[in-house]
Amino acid sequence: MTTALALEILAEAKKLAQRYRVLTGKPLGITGEVAEYEAARILGVELTPARQSGYDATEIRDGQTFRLQIKGRCVLEGCKPGQRIGSIDIKKEFDAVLLVLLDENFEAKVIYEAPREAVIAALTAPGSKSRNERGALGISKFKSIGAVRWQRAV
Repeated sequence: MTTALALEILAEAKKLAQRYRVLTGKPLGITGEVAEYEAARILGVELTPARQSGYDATEIRDGQTFRLQIKGRCVLEGCKPGQRIGSIDIKKEFDAVLLVLLDENFEAKVIYEAPREAVIAALTAPGSKSRNERGALGISKFKSIGAVRWQRAV
């Protein structure tokens, strides 16, 4: 599938997901796919084939292939603090994690990047069952260990 065609299909899926959320109050469950394509569109990273273990995209940095795991979260106005991102398996190979935060229209607002070492340190720090056992970091924690890689102009 070409990237242009995939982006066209995702644009349609975003509209359906918006309508579904308005109708039911629940997300449709396409956030991960949208986040991956937004990262590819905005940052120019190369998406891997489906079911690639450990990472979702690659890019060349200083002549080396850099492996990126991509996580996405739709953050609505007035949402509860403490939202978590999807599970990160630190046993898998990756060099960094990208967190794509989406608005209510599934458009990227900001993309953070955290290096593997910082992610592992945060996930293995004592104290949180969801962090330690499920590999789930809160958005605020991810922001504190990462850096803004891209941000939408206001």
